[in-house]
Amino acid sequence: MEQIMNLLNGDFVNQLTSGISKQTGASEAETQSVVSTAIPALLGALQNNANSTQGSEGILSALASKHDGSILNNLSGFLGSSDTADGNGILKHVLGDKRGALEQAISGKTGVSSGTVSQILAMLAPIVMGYLGKQSRSKNVSDGNGLNDLLGGLLGGQSGSNILGGLLDQNGDGKLGIDDVGGLLGGFFGKK
Repeated sequence: MEQIMNLLNGDFVNQLTSGISKQTGASEAETQSVVSTAIPALLGALQNNANSTQGSEGILSALASKHDGSILNNLSGFLGSSDTADGNGILKHVLGDKRGALEQAISGKTGVSSGTVSQILAMLAPIVMGYLGKQSRSKNVSDGNGLNDLLGGLLGGQSGSNILGGLLDQNGDGKLGIDDVGGLLGGFFGKK
């Protein structure tokens, strides 16, 4: 998780937390808590979706056409716009009908209302995709194997299923059926 922790430290995350906090009305501490839980969850969902040819092609296409990393050059402008249409679209593709379950899980872990978690996720999704686009460009990622390697590196070698499974195992008993995780992950860009 070292790569993610690098992303979650410093000026970048301070600007991100501050901007999202102003838009959602959540405190900076609440926002930071949701962001630090949501980024690994979103990357985990992307990694699981990238495991299929259709999923990896969809992600690579989105990174090439729309999420090239330029959003990171004007983060304050994006965060000030309160435009969540792109983020909601990304979340629909990545999570499908399991978005609510993830929002509830993050809410349960952070103590932040699921409505606020939903707003934060919608603002965060294009930023995560932009970061992934920038990383994929700098590492010349052009296929599913390269994308999986990149996501695996960002997740510090952990699997997306383990990250999401741990988050969704609300009672901490370690029992989460593979069907639950598989159902949550859906098909990226294959499901509209």
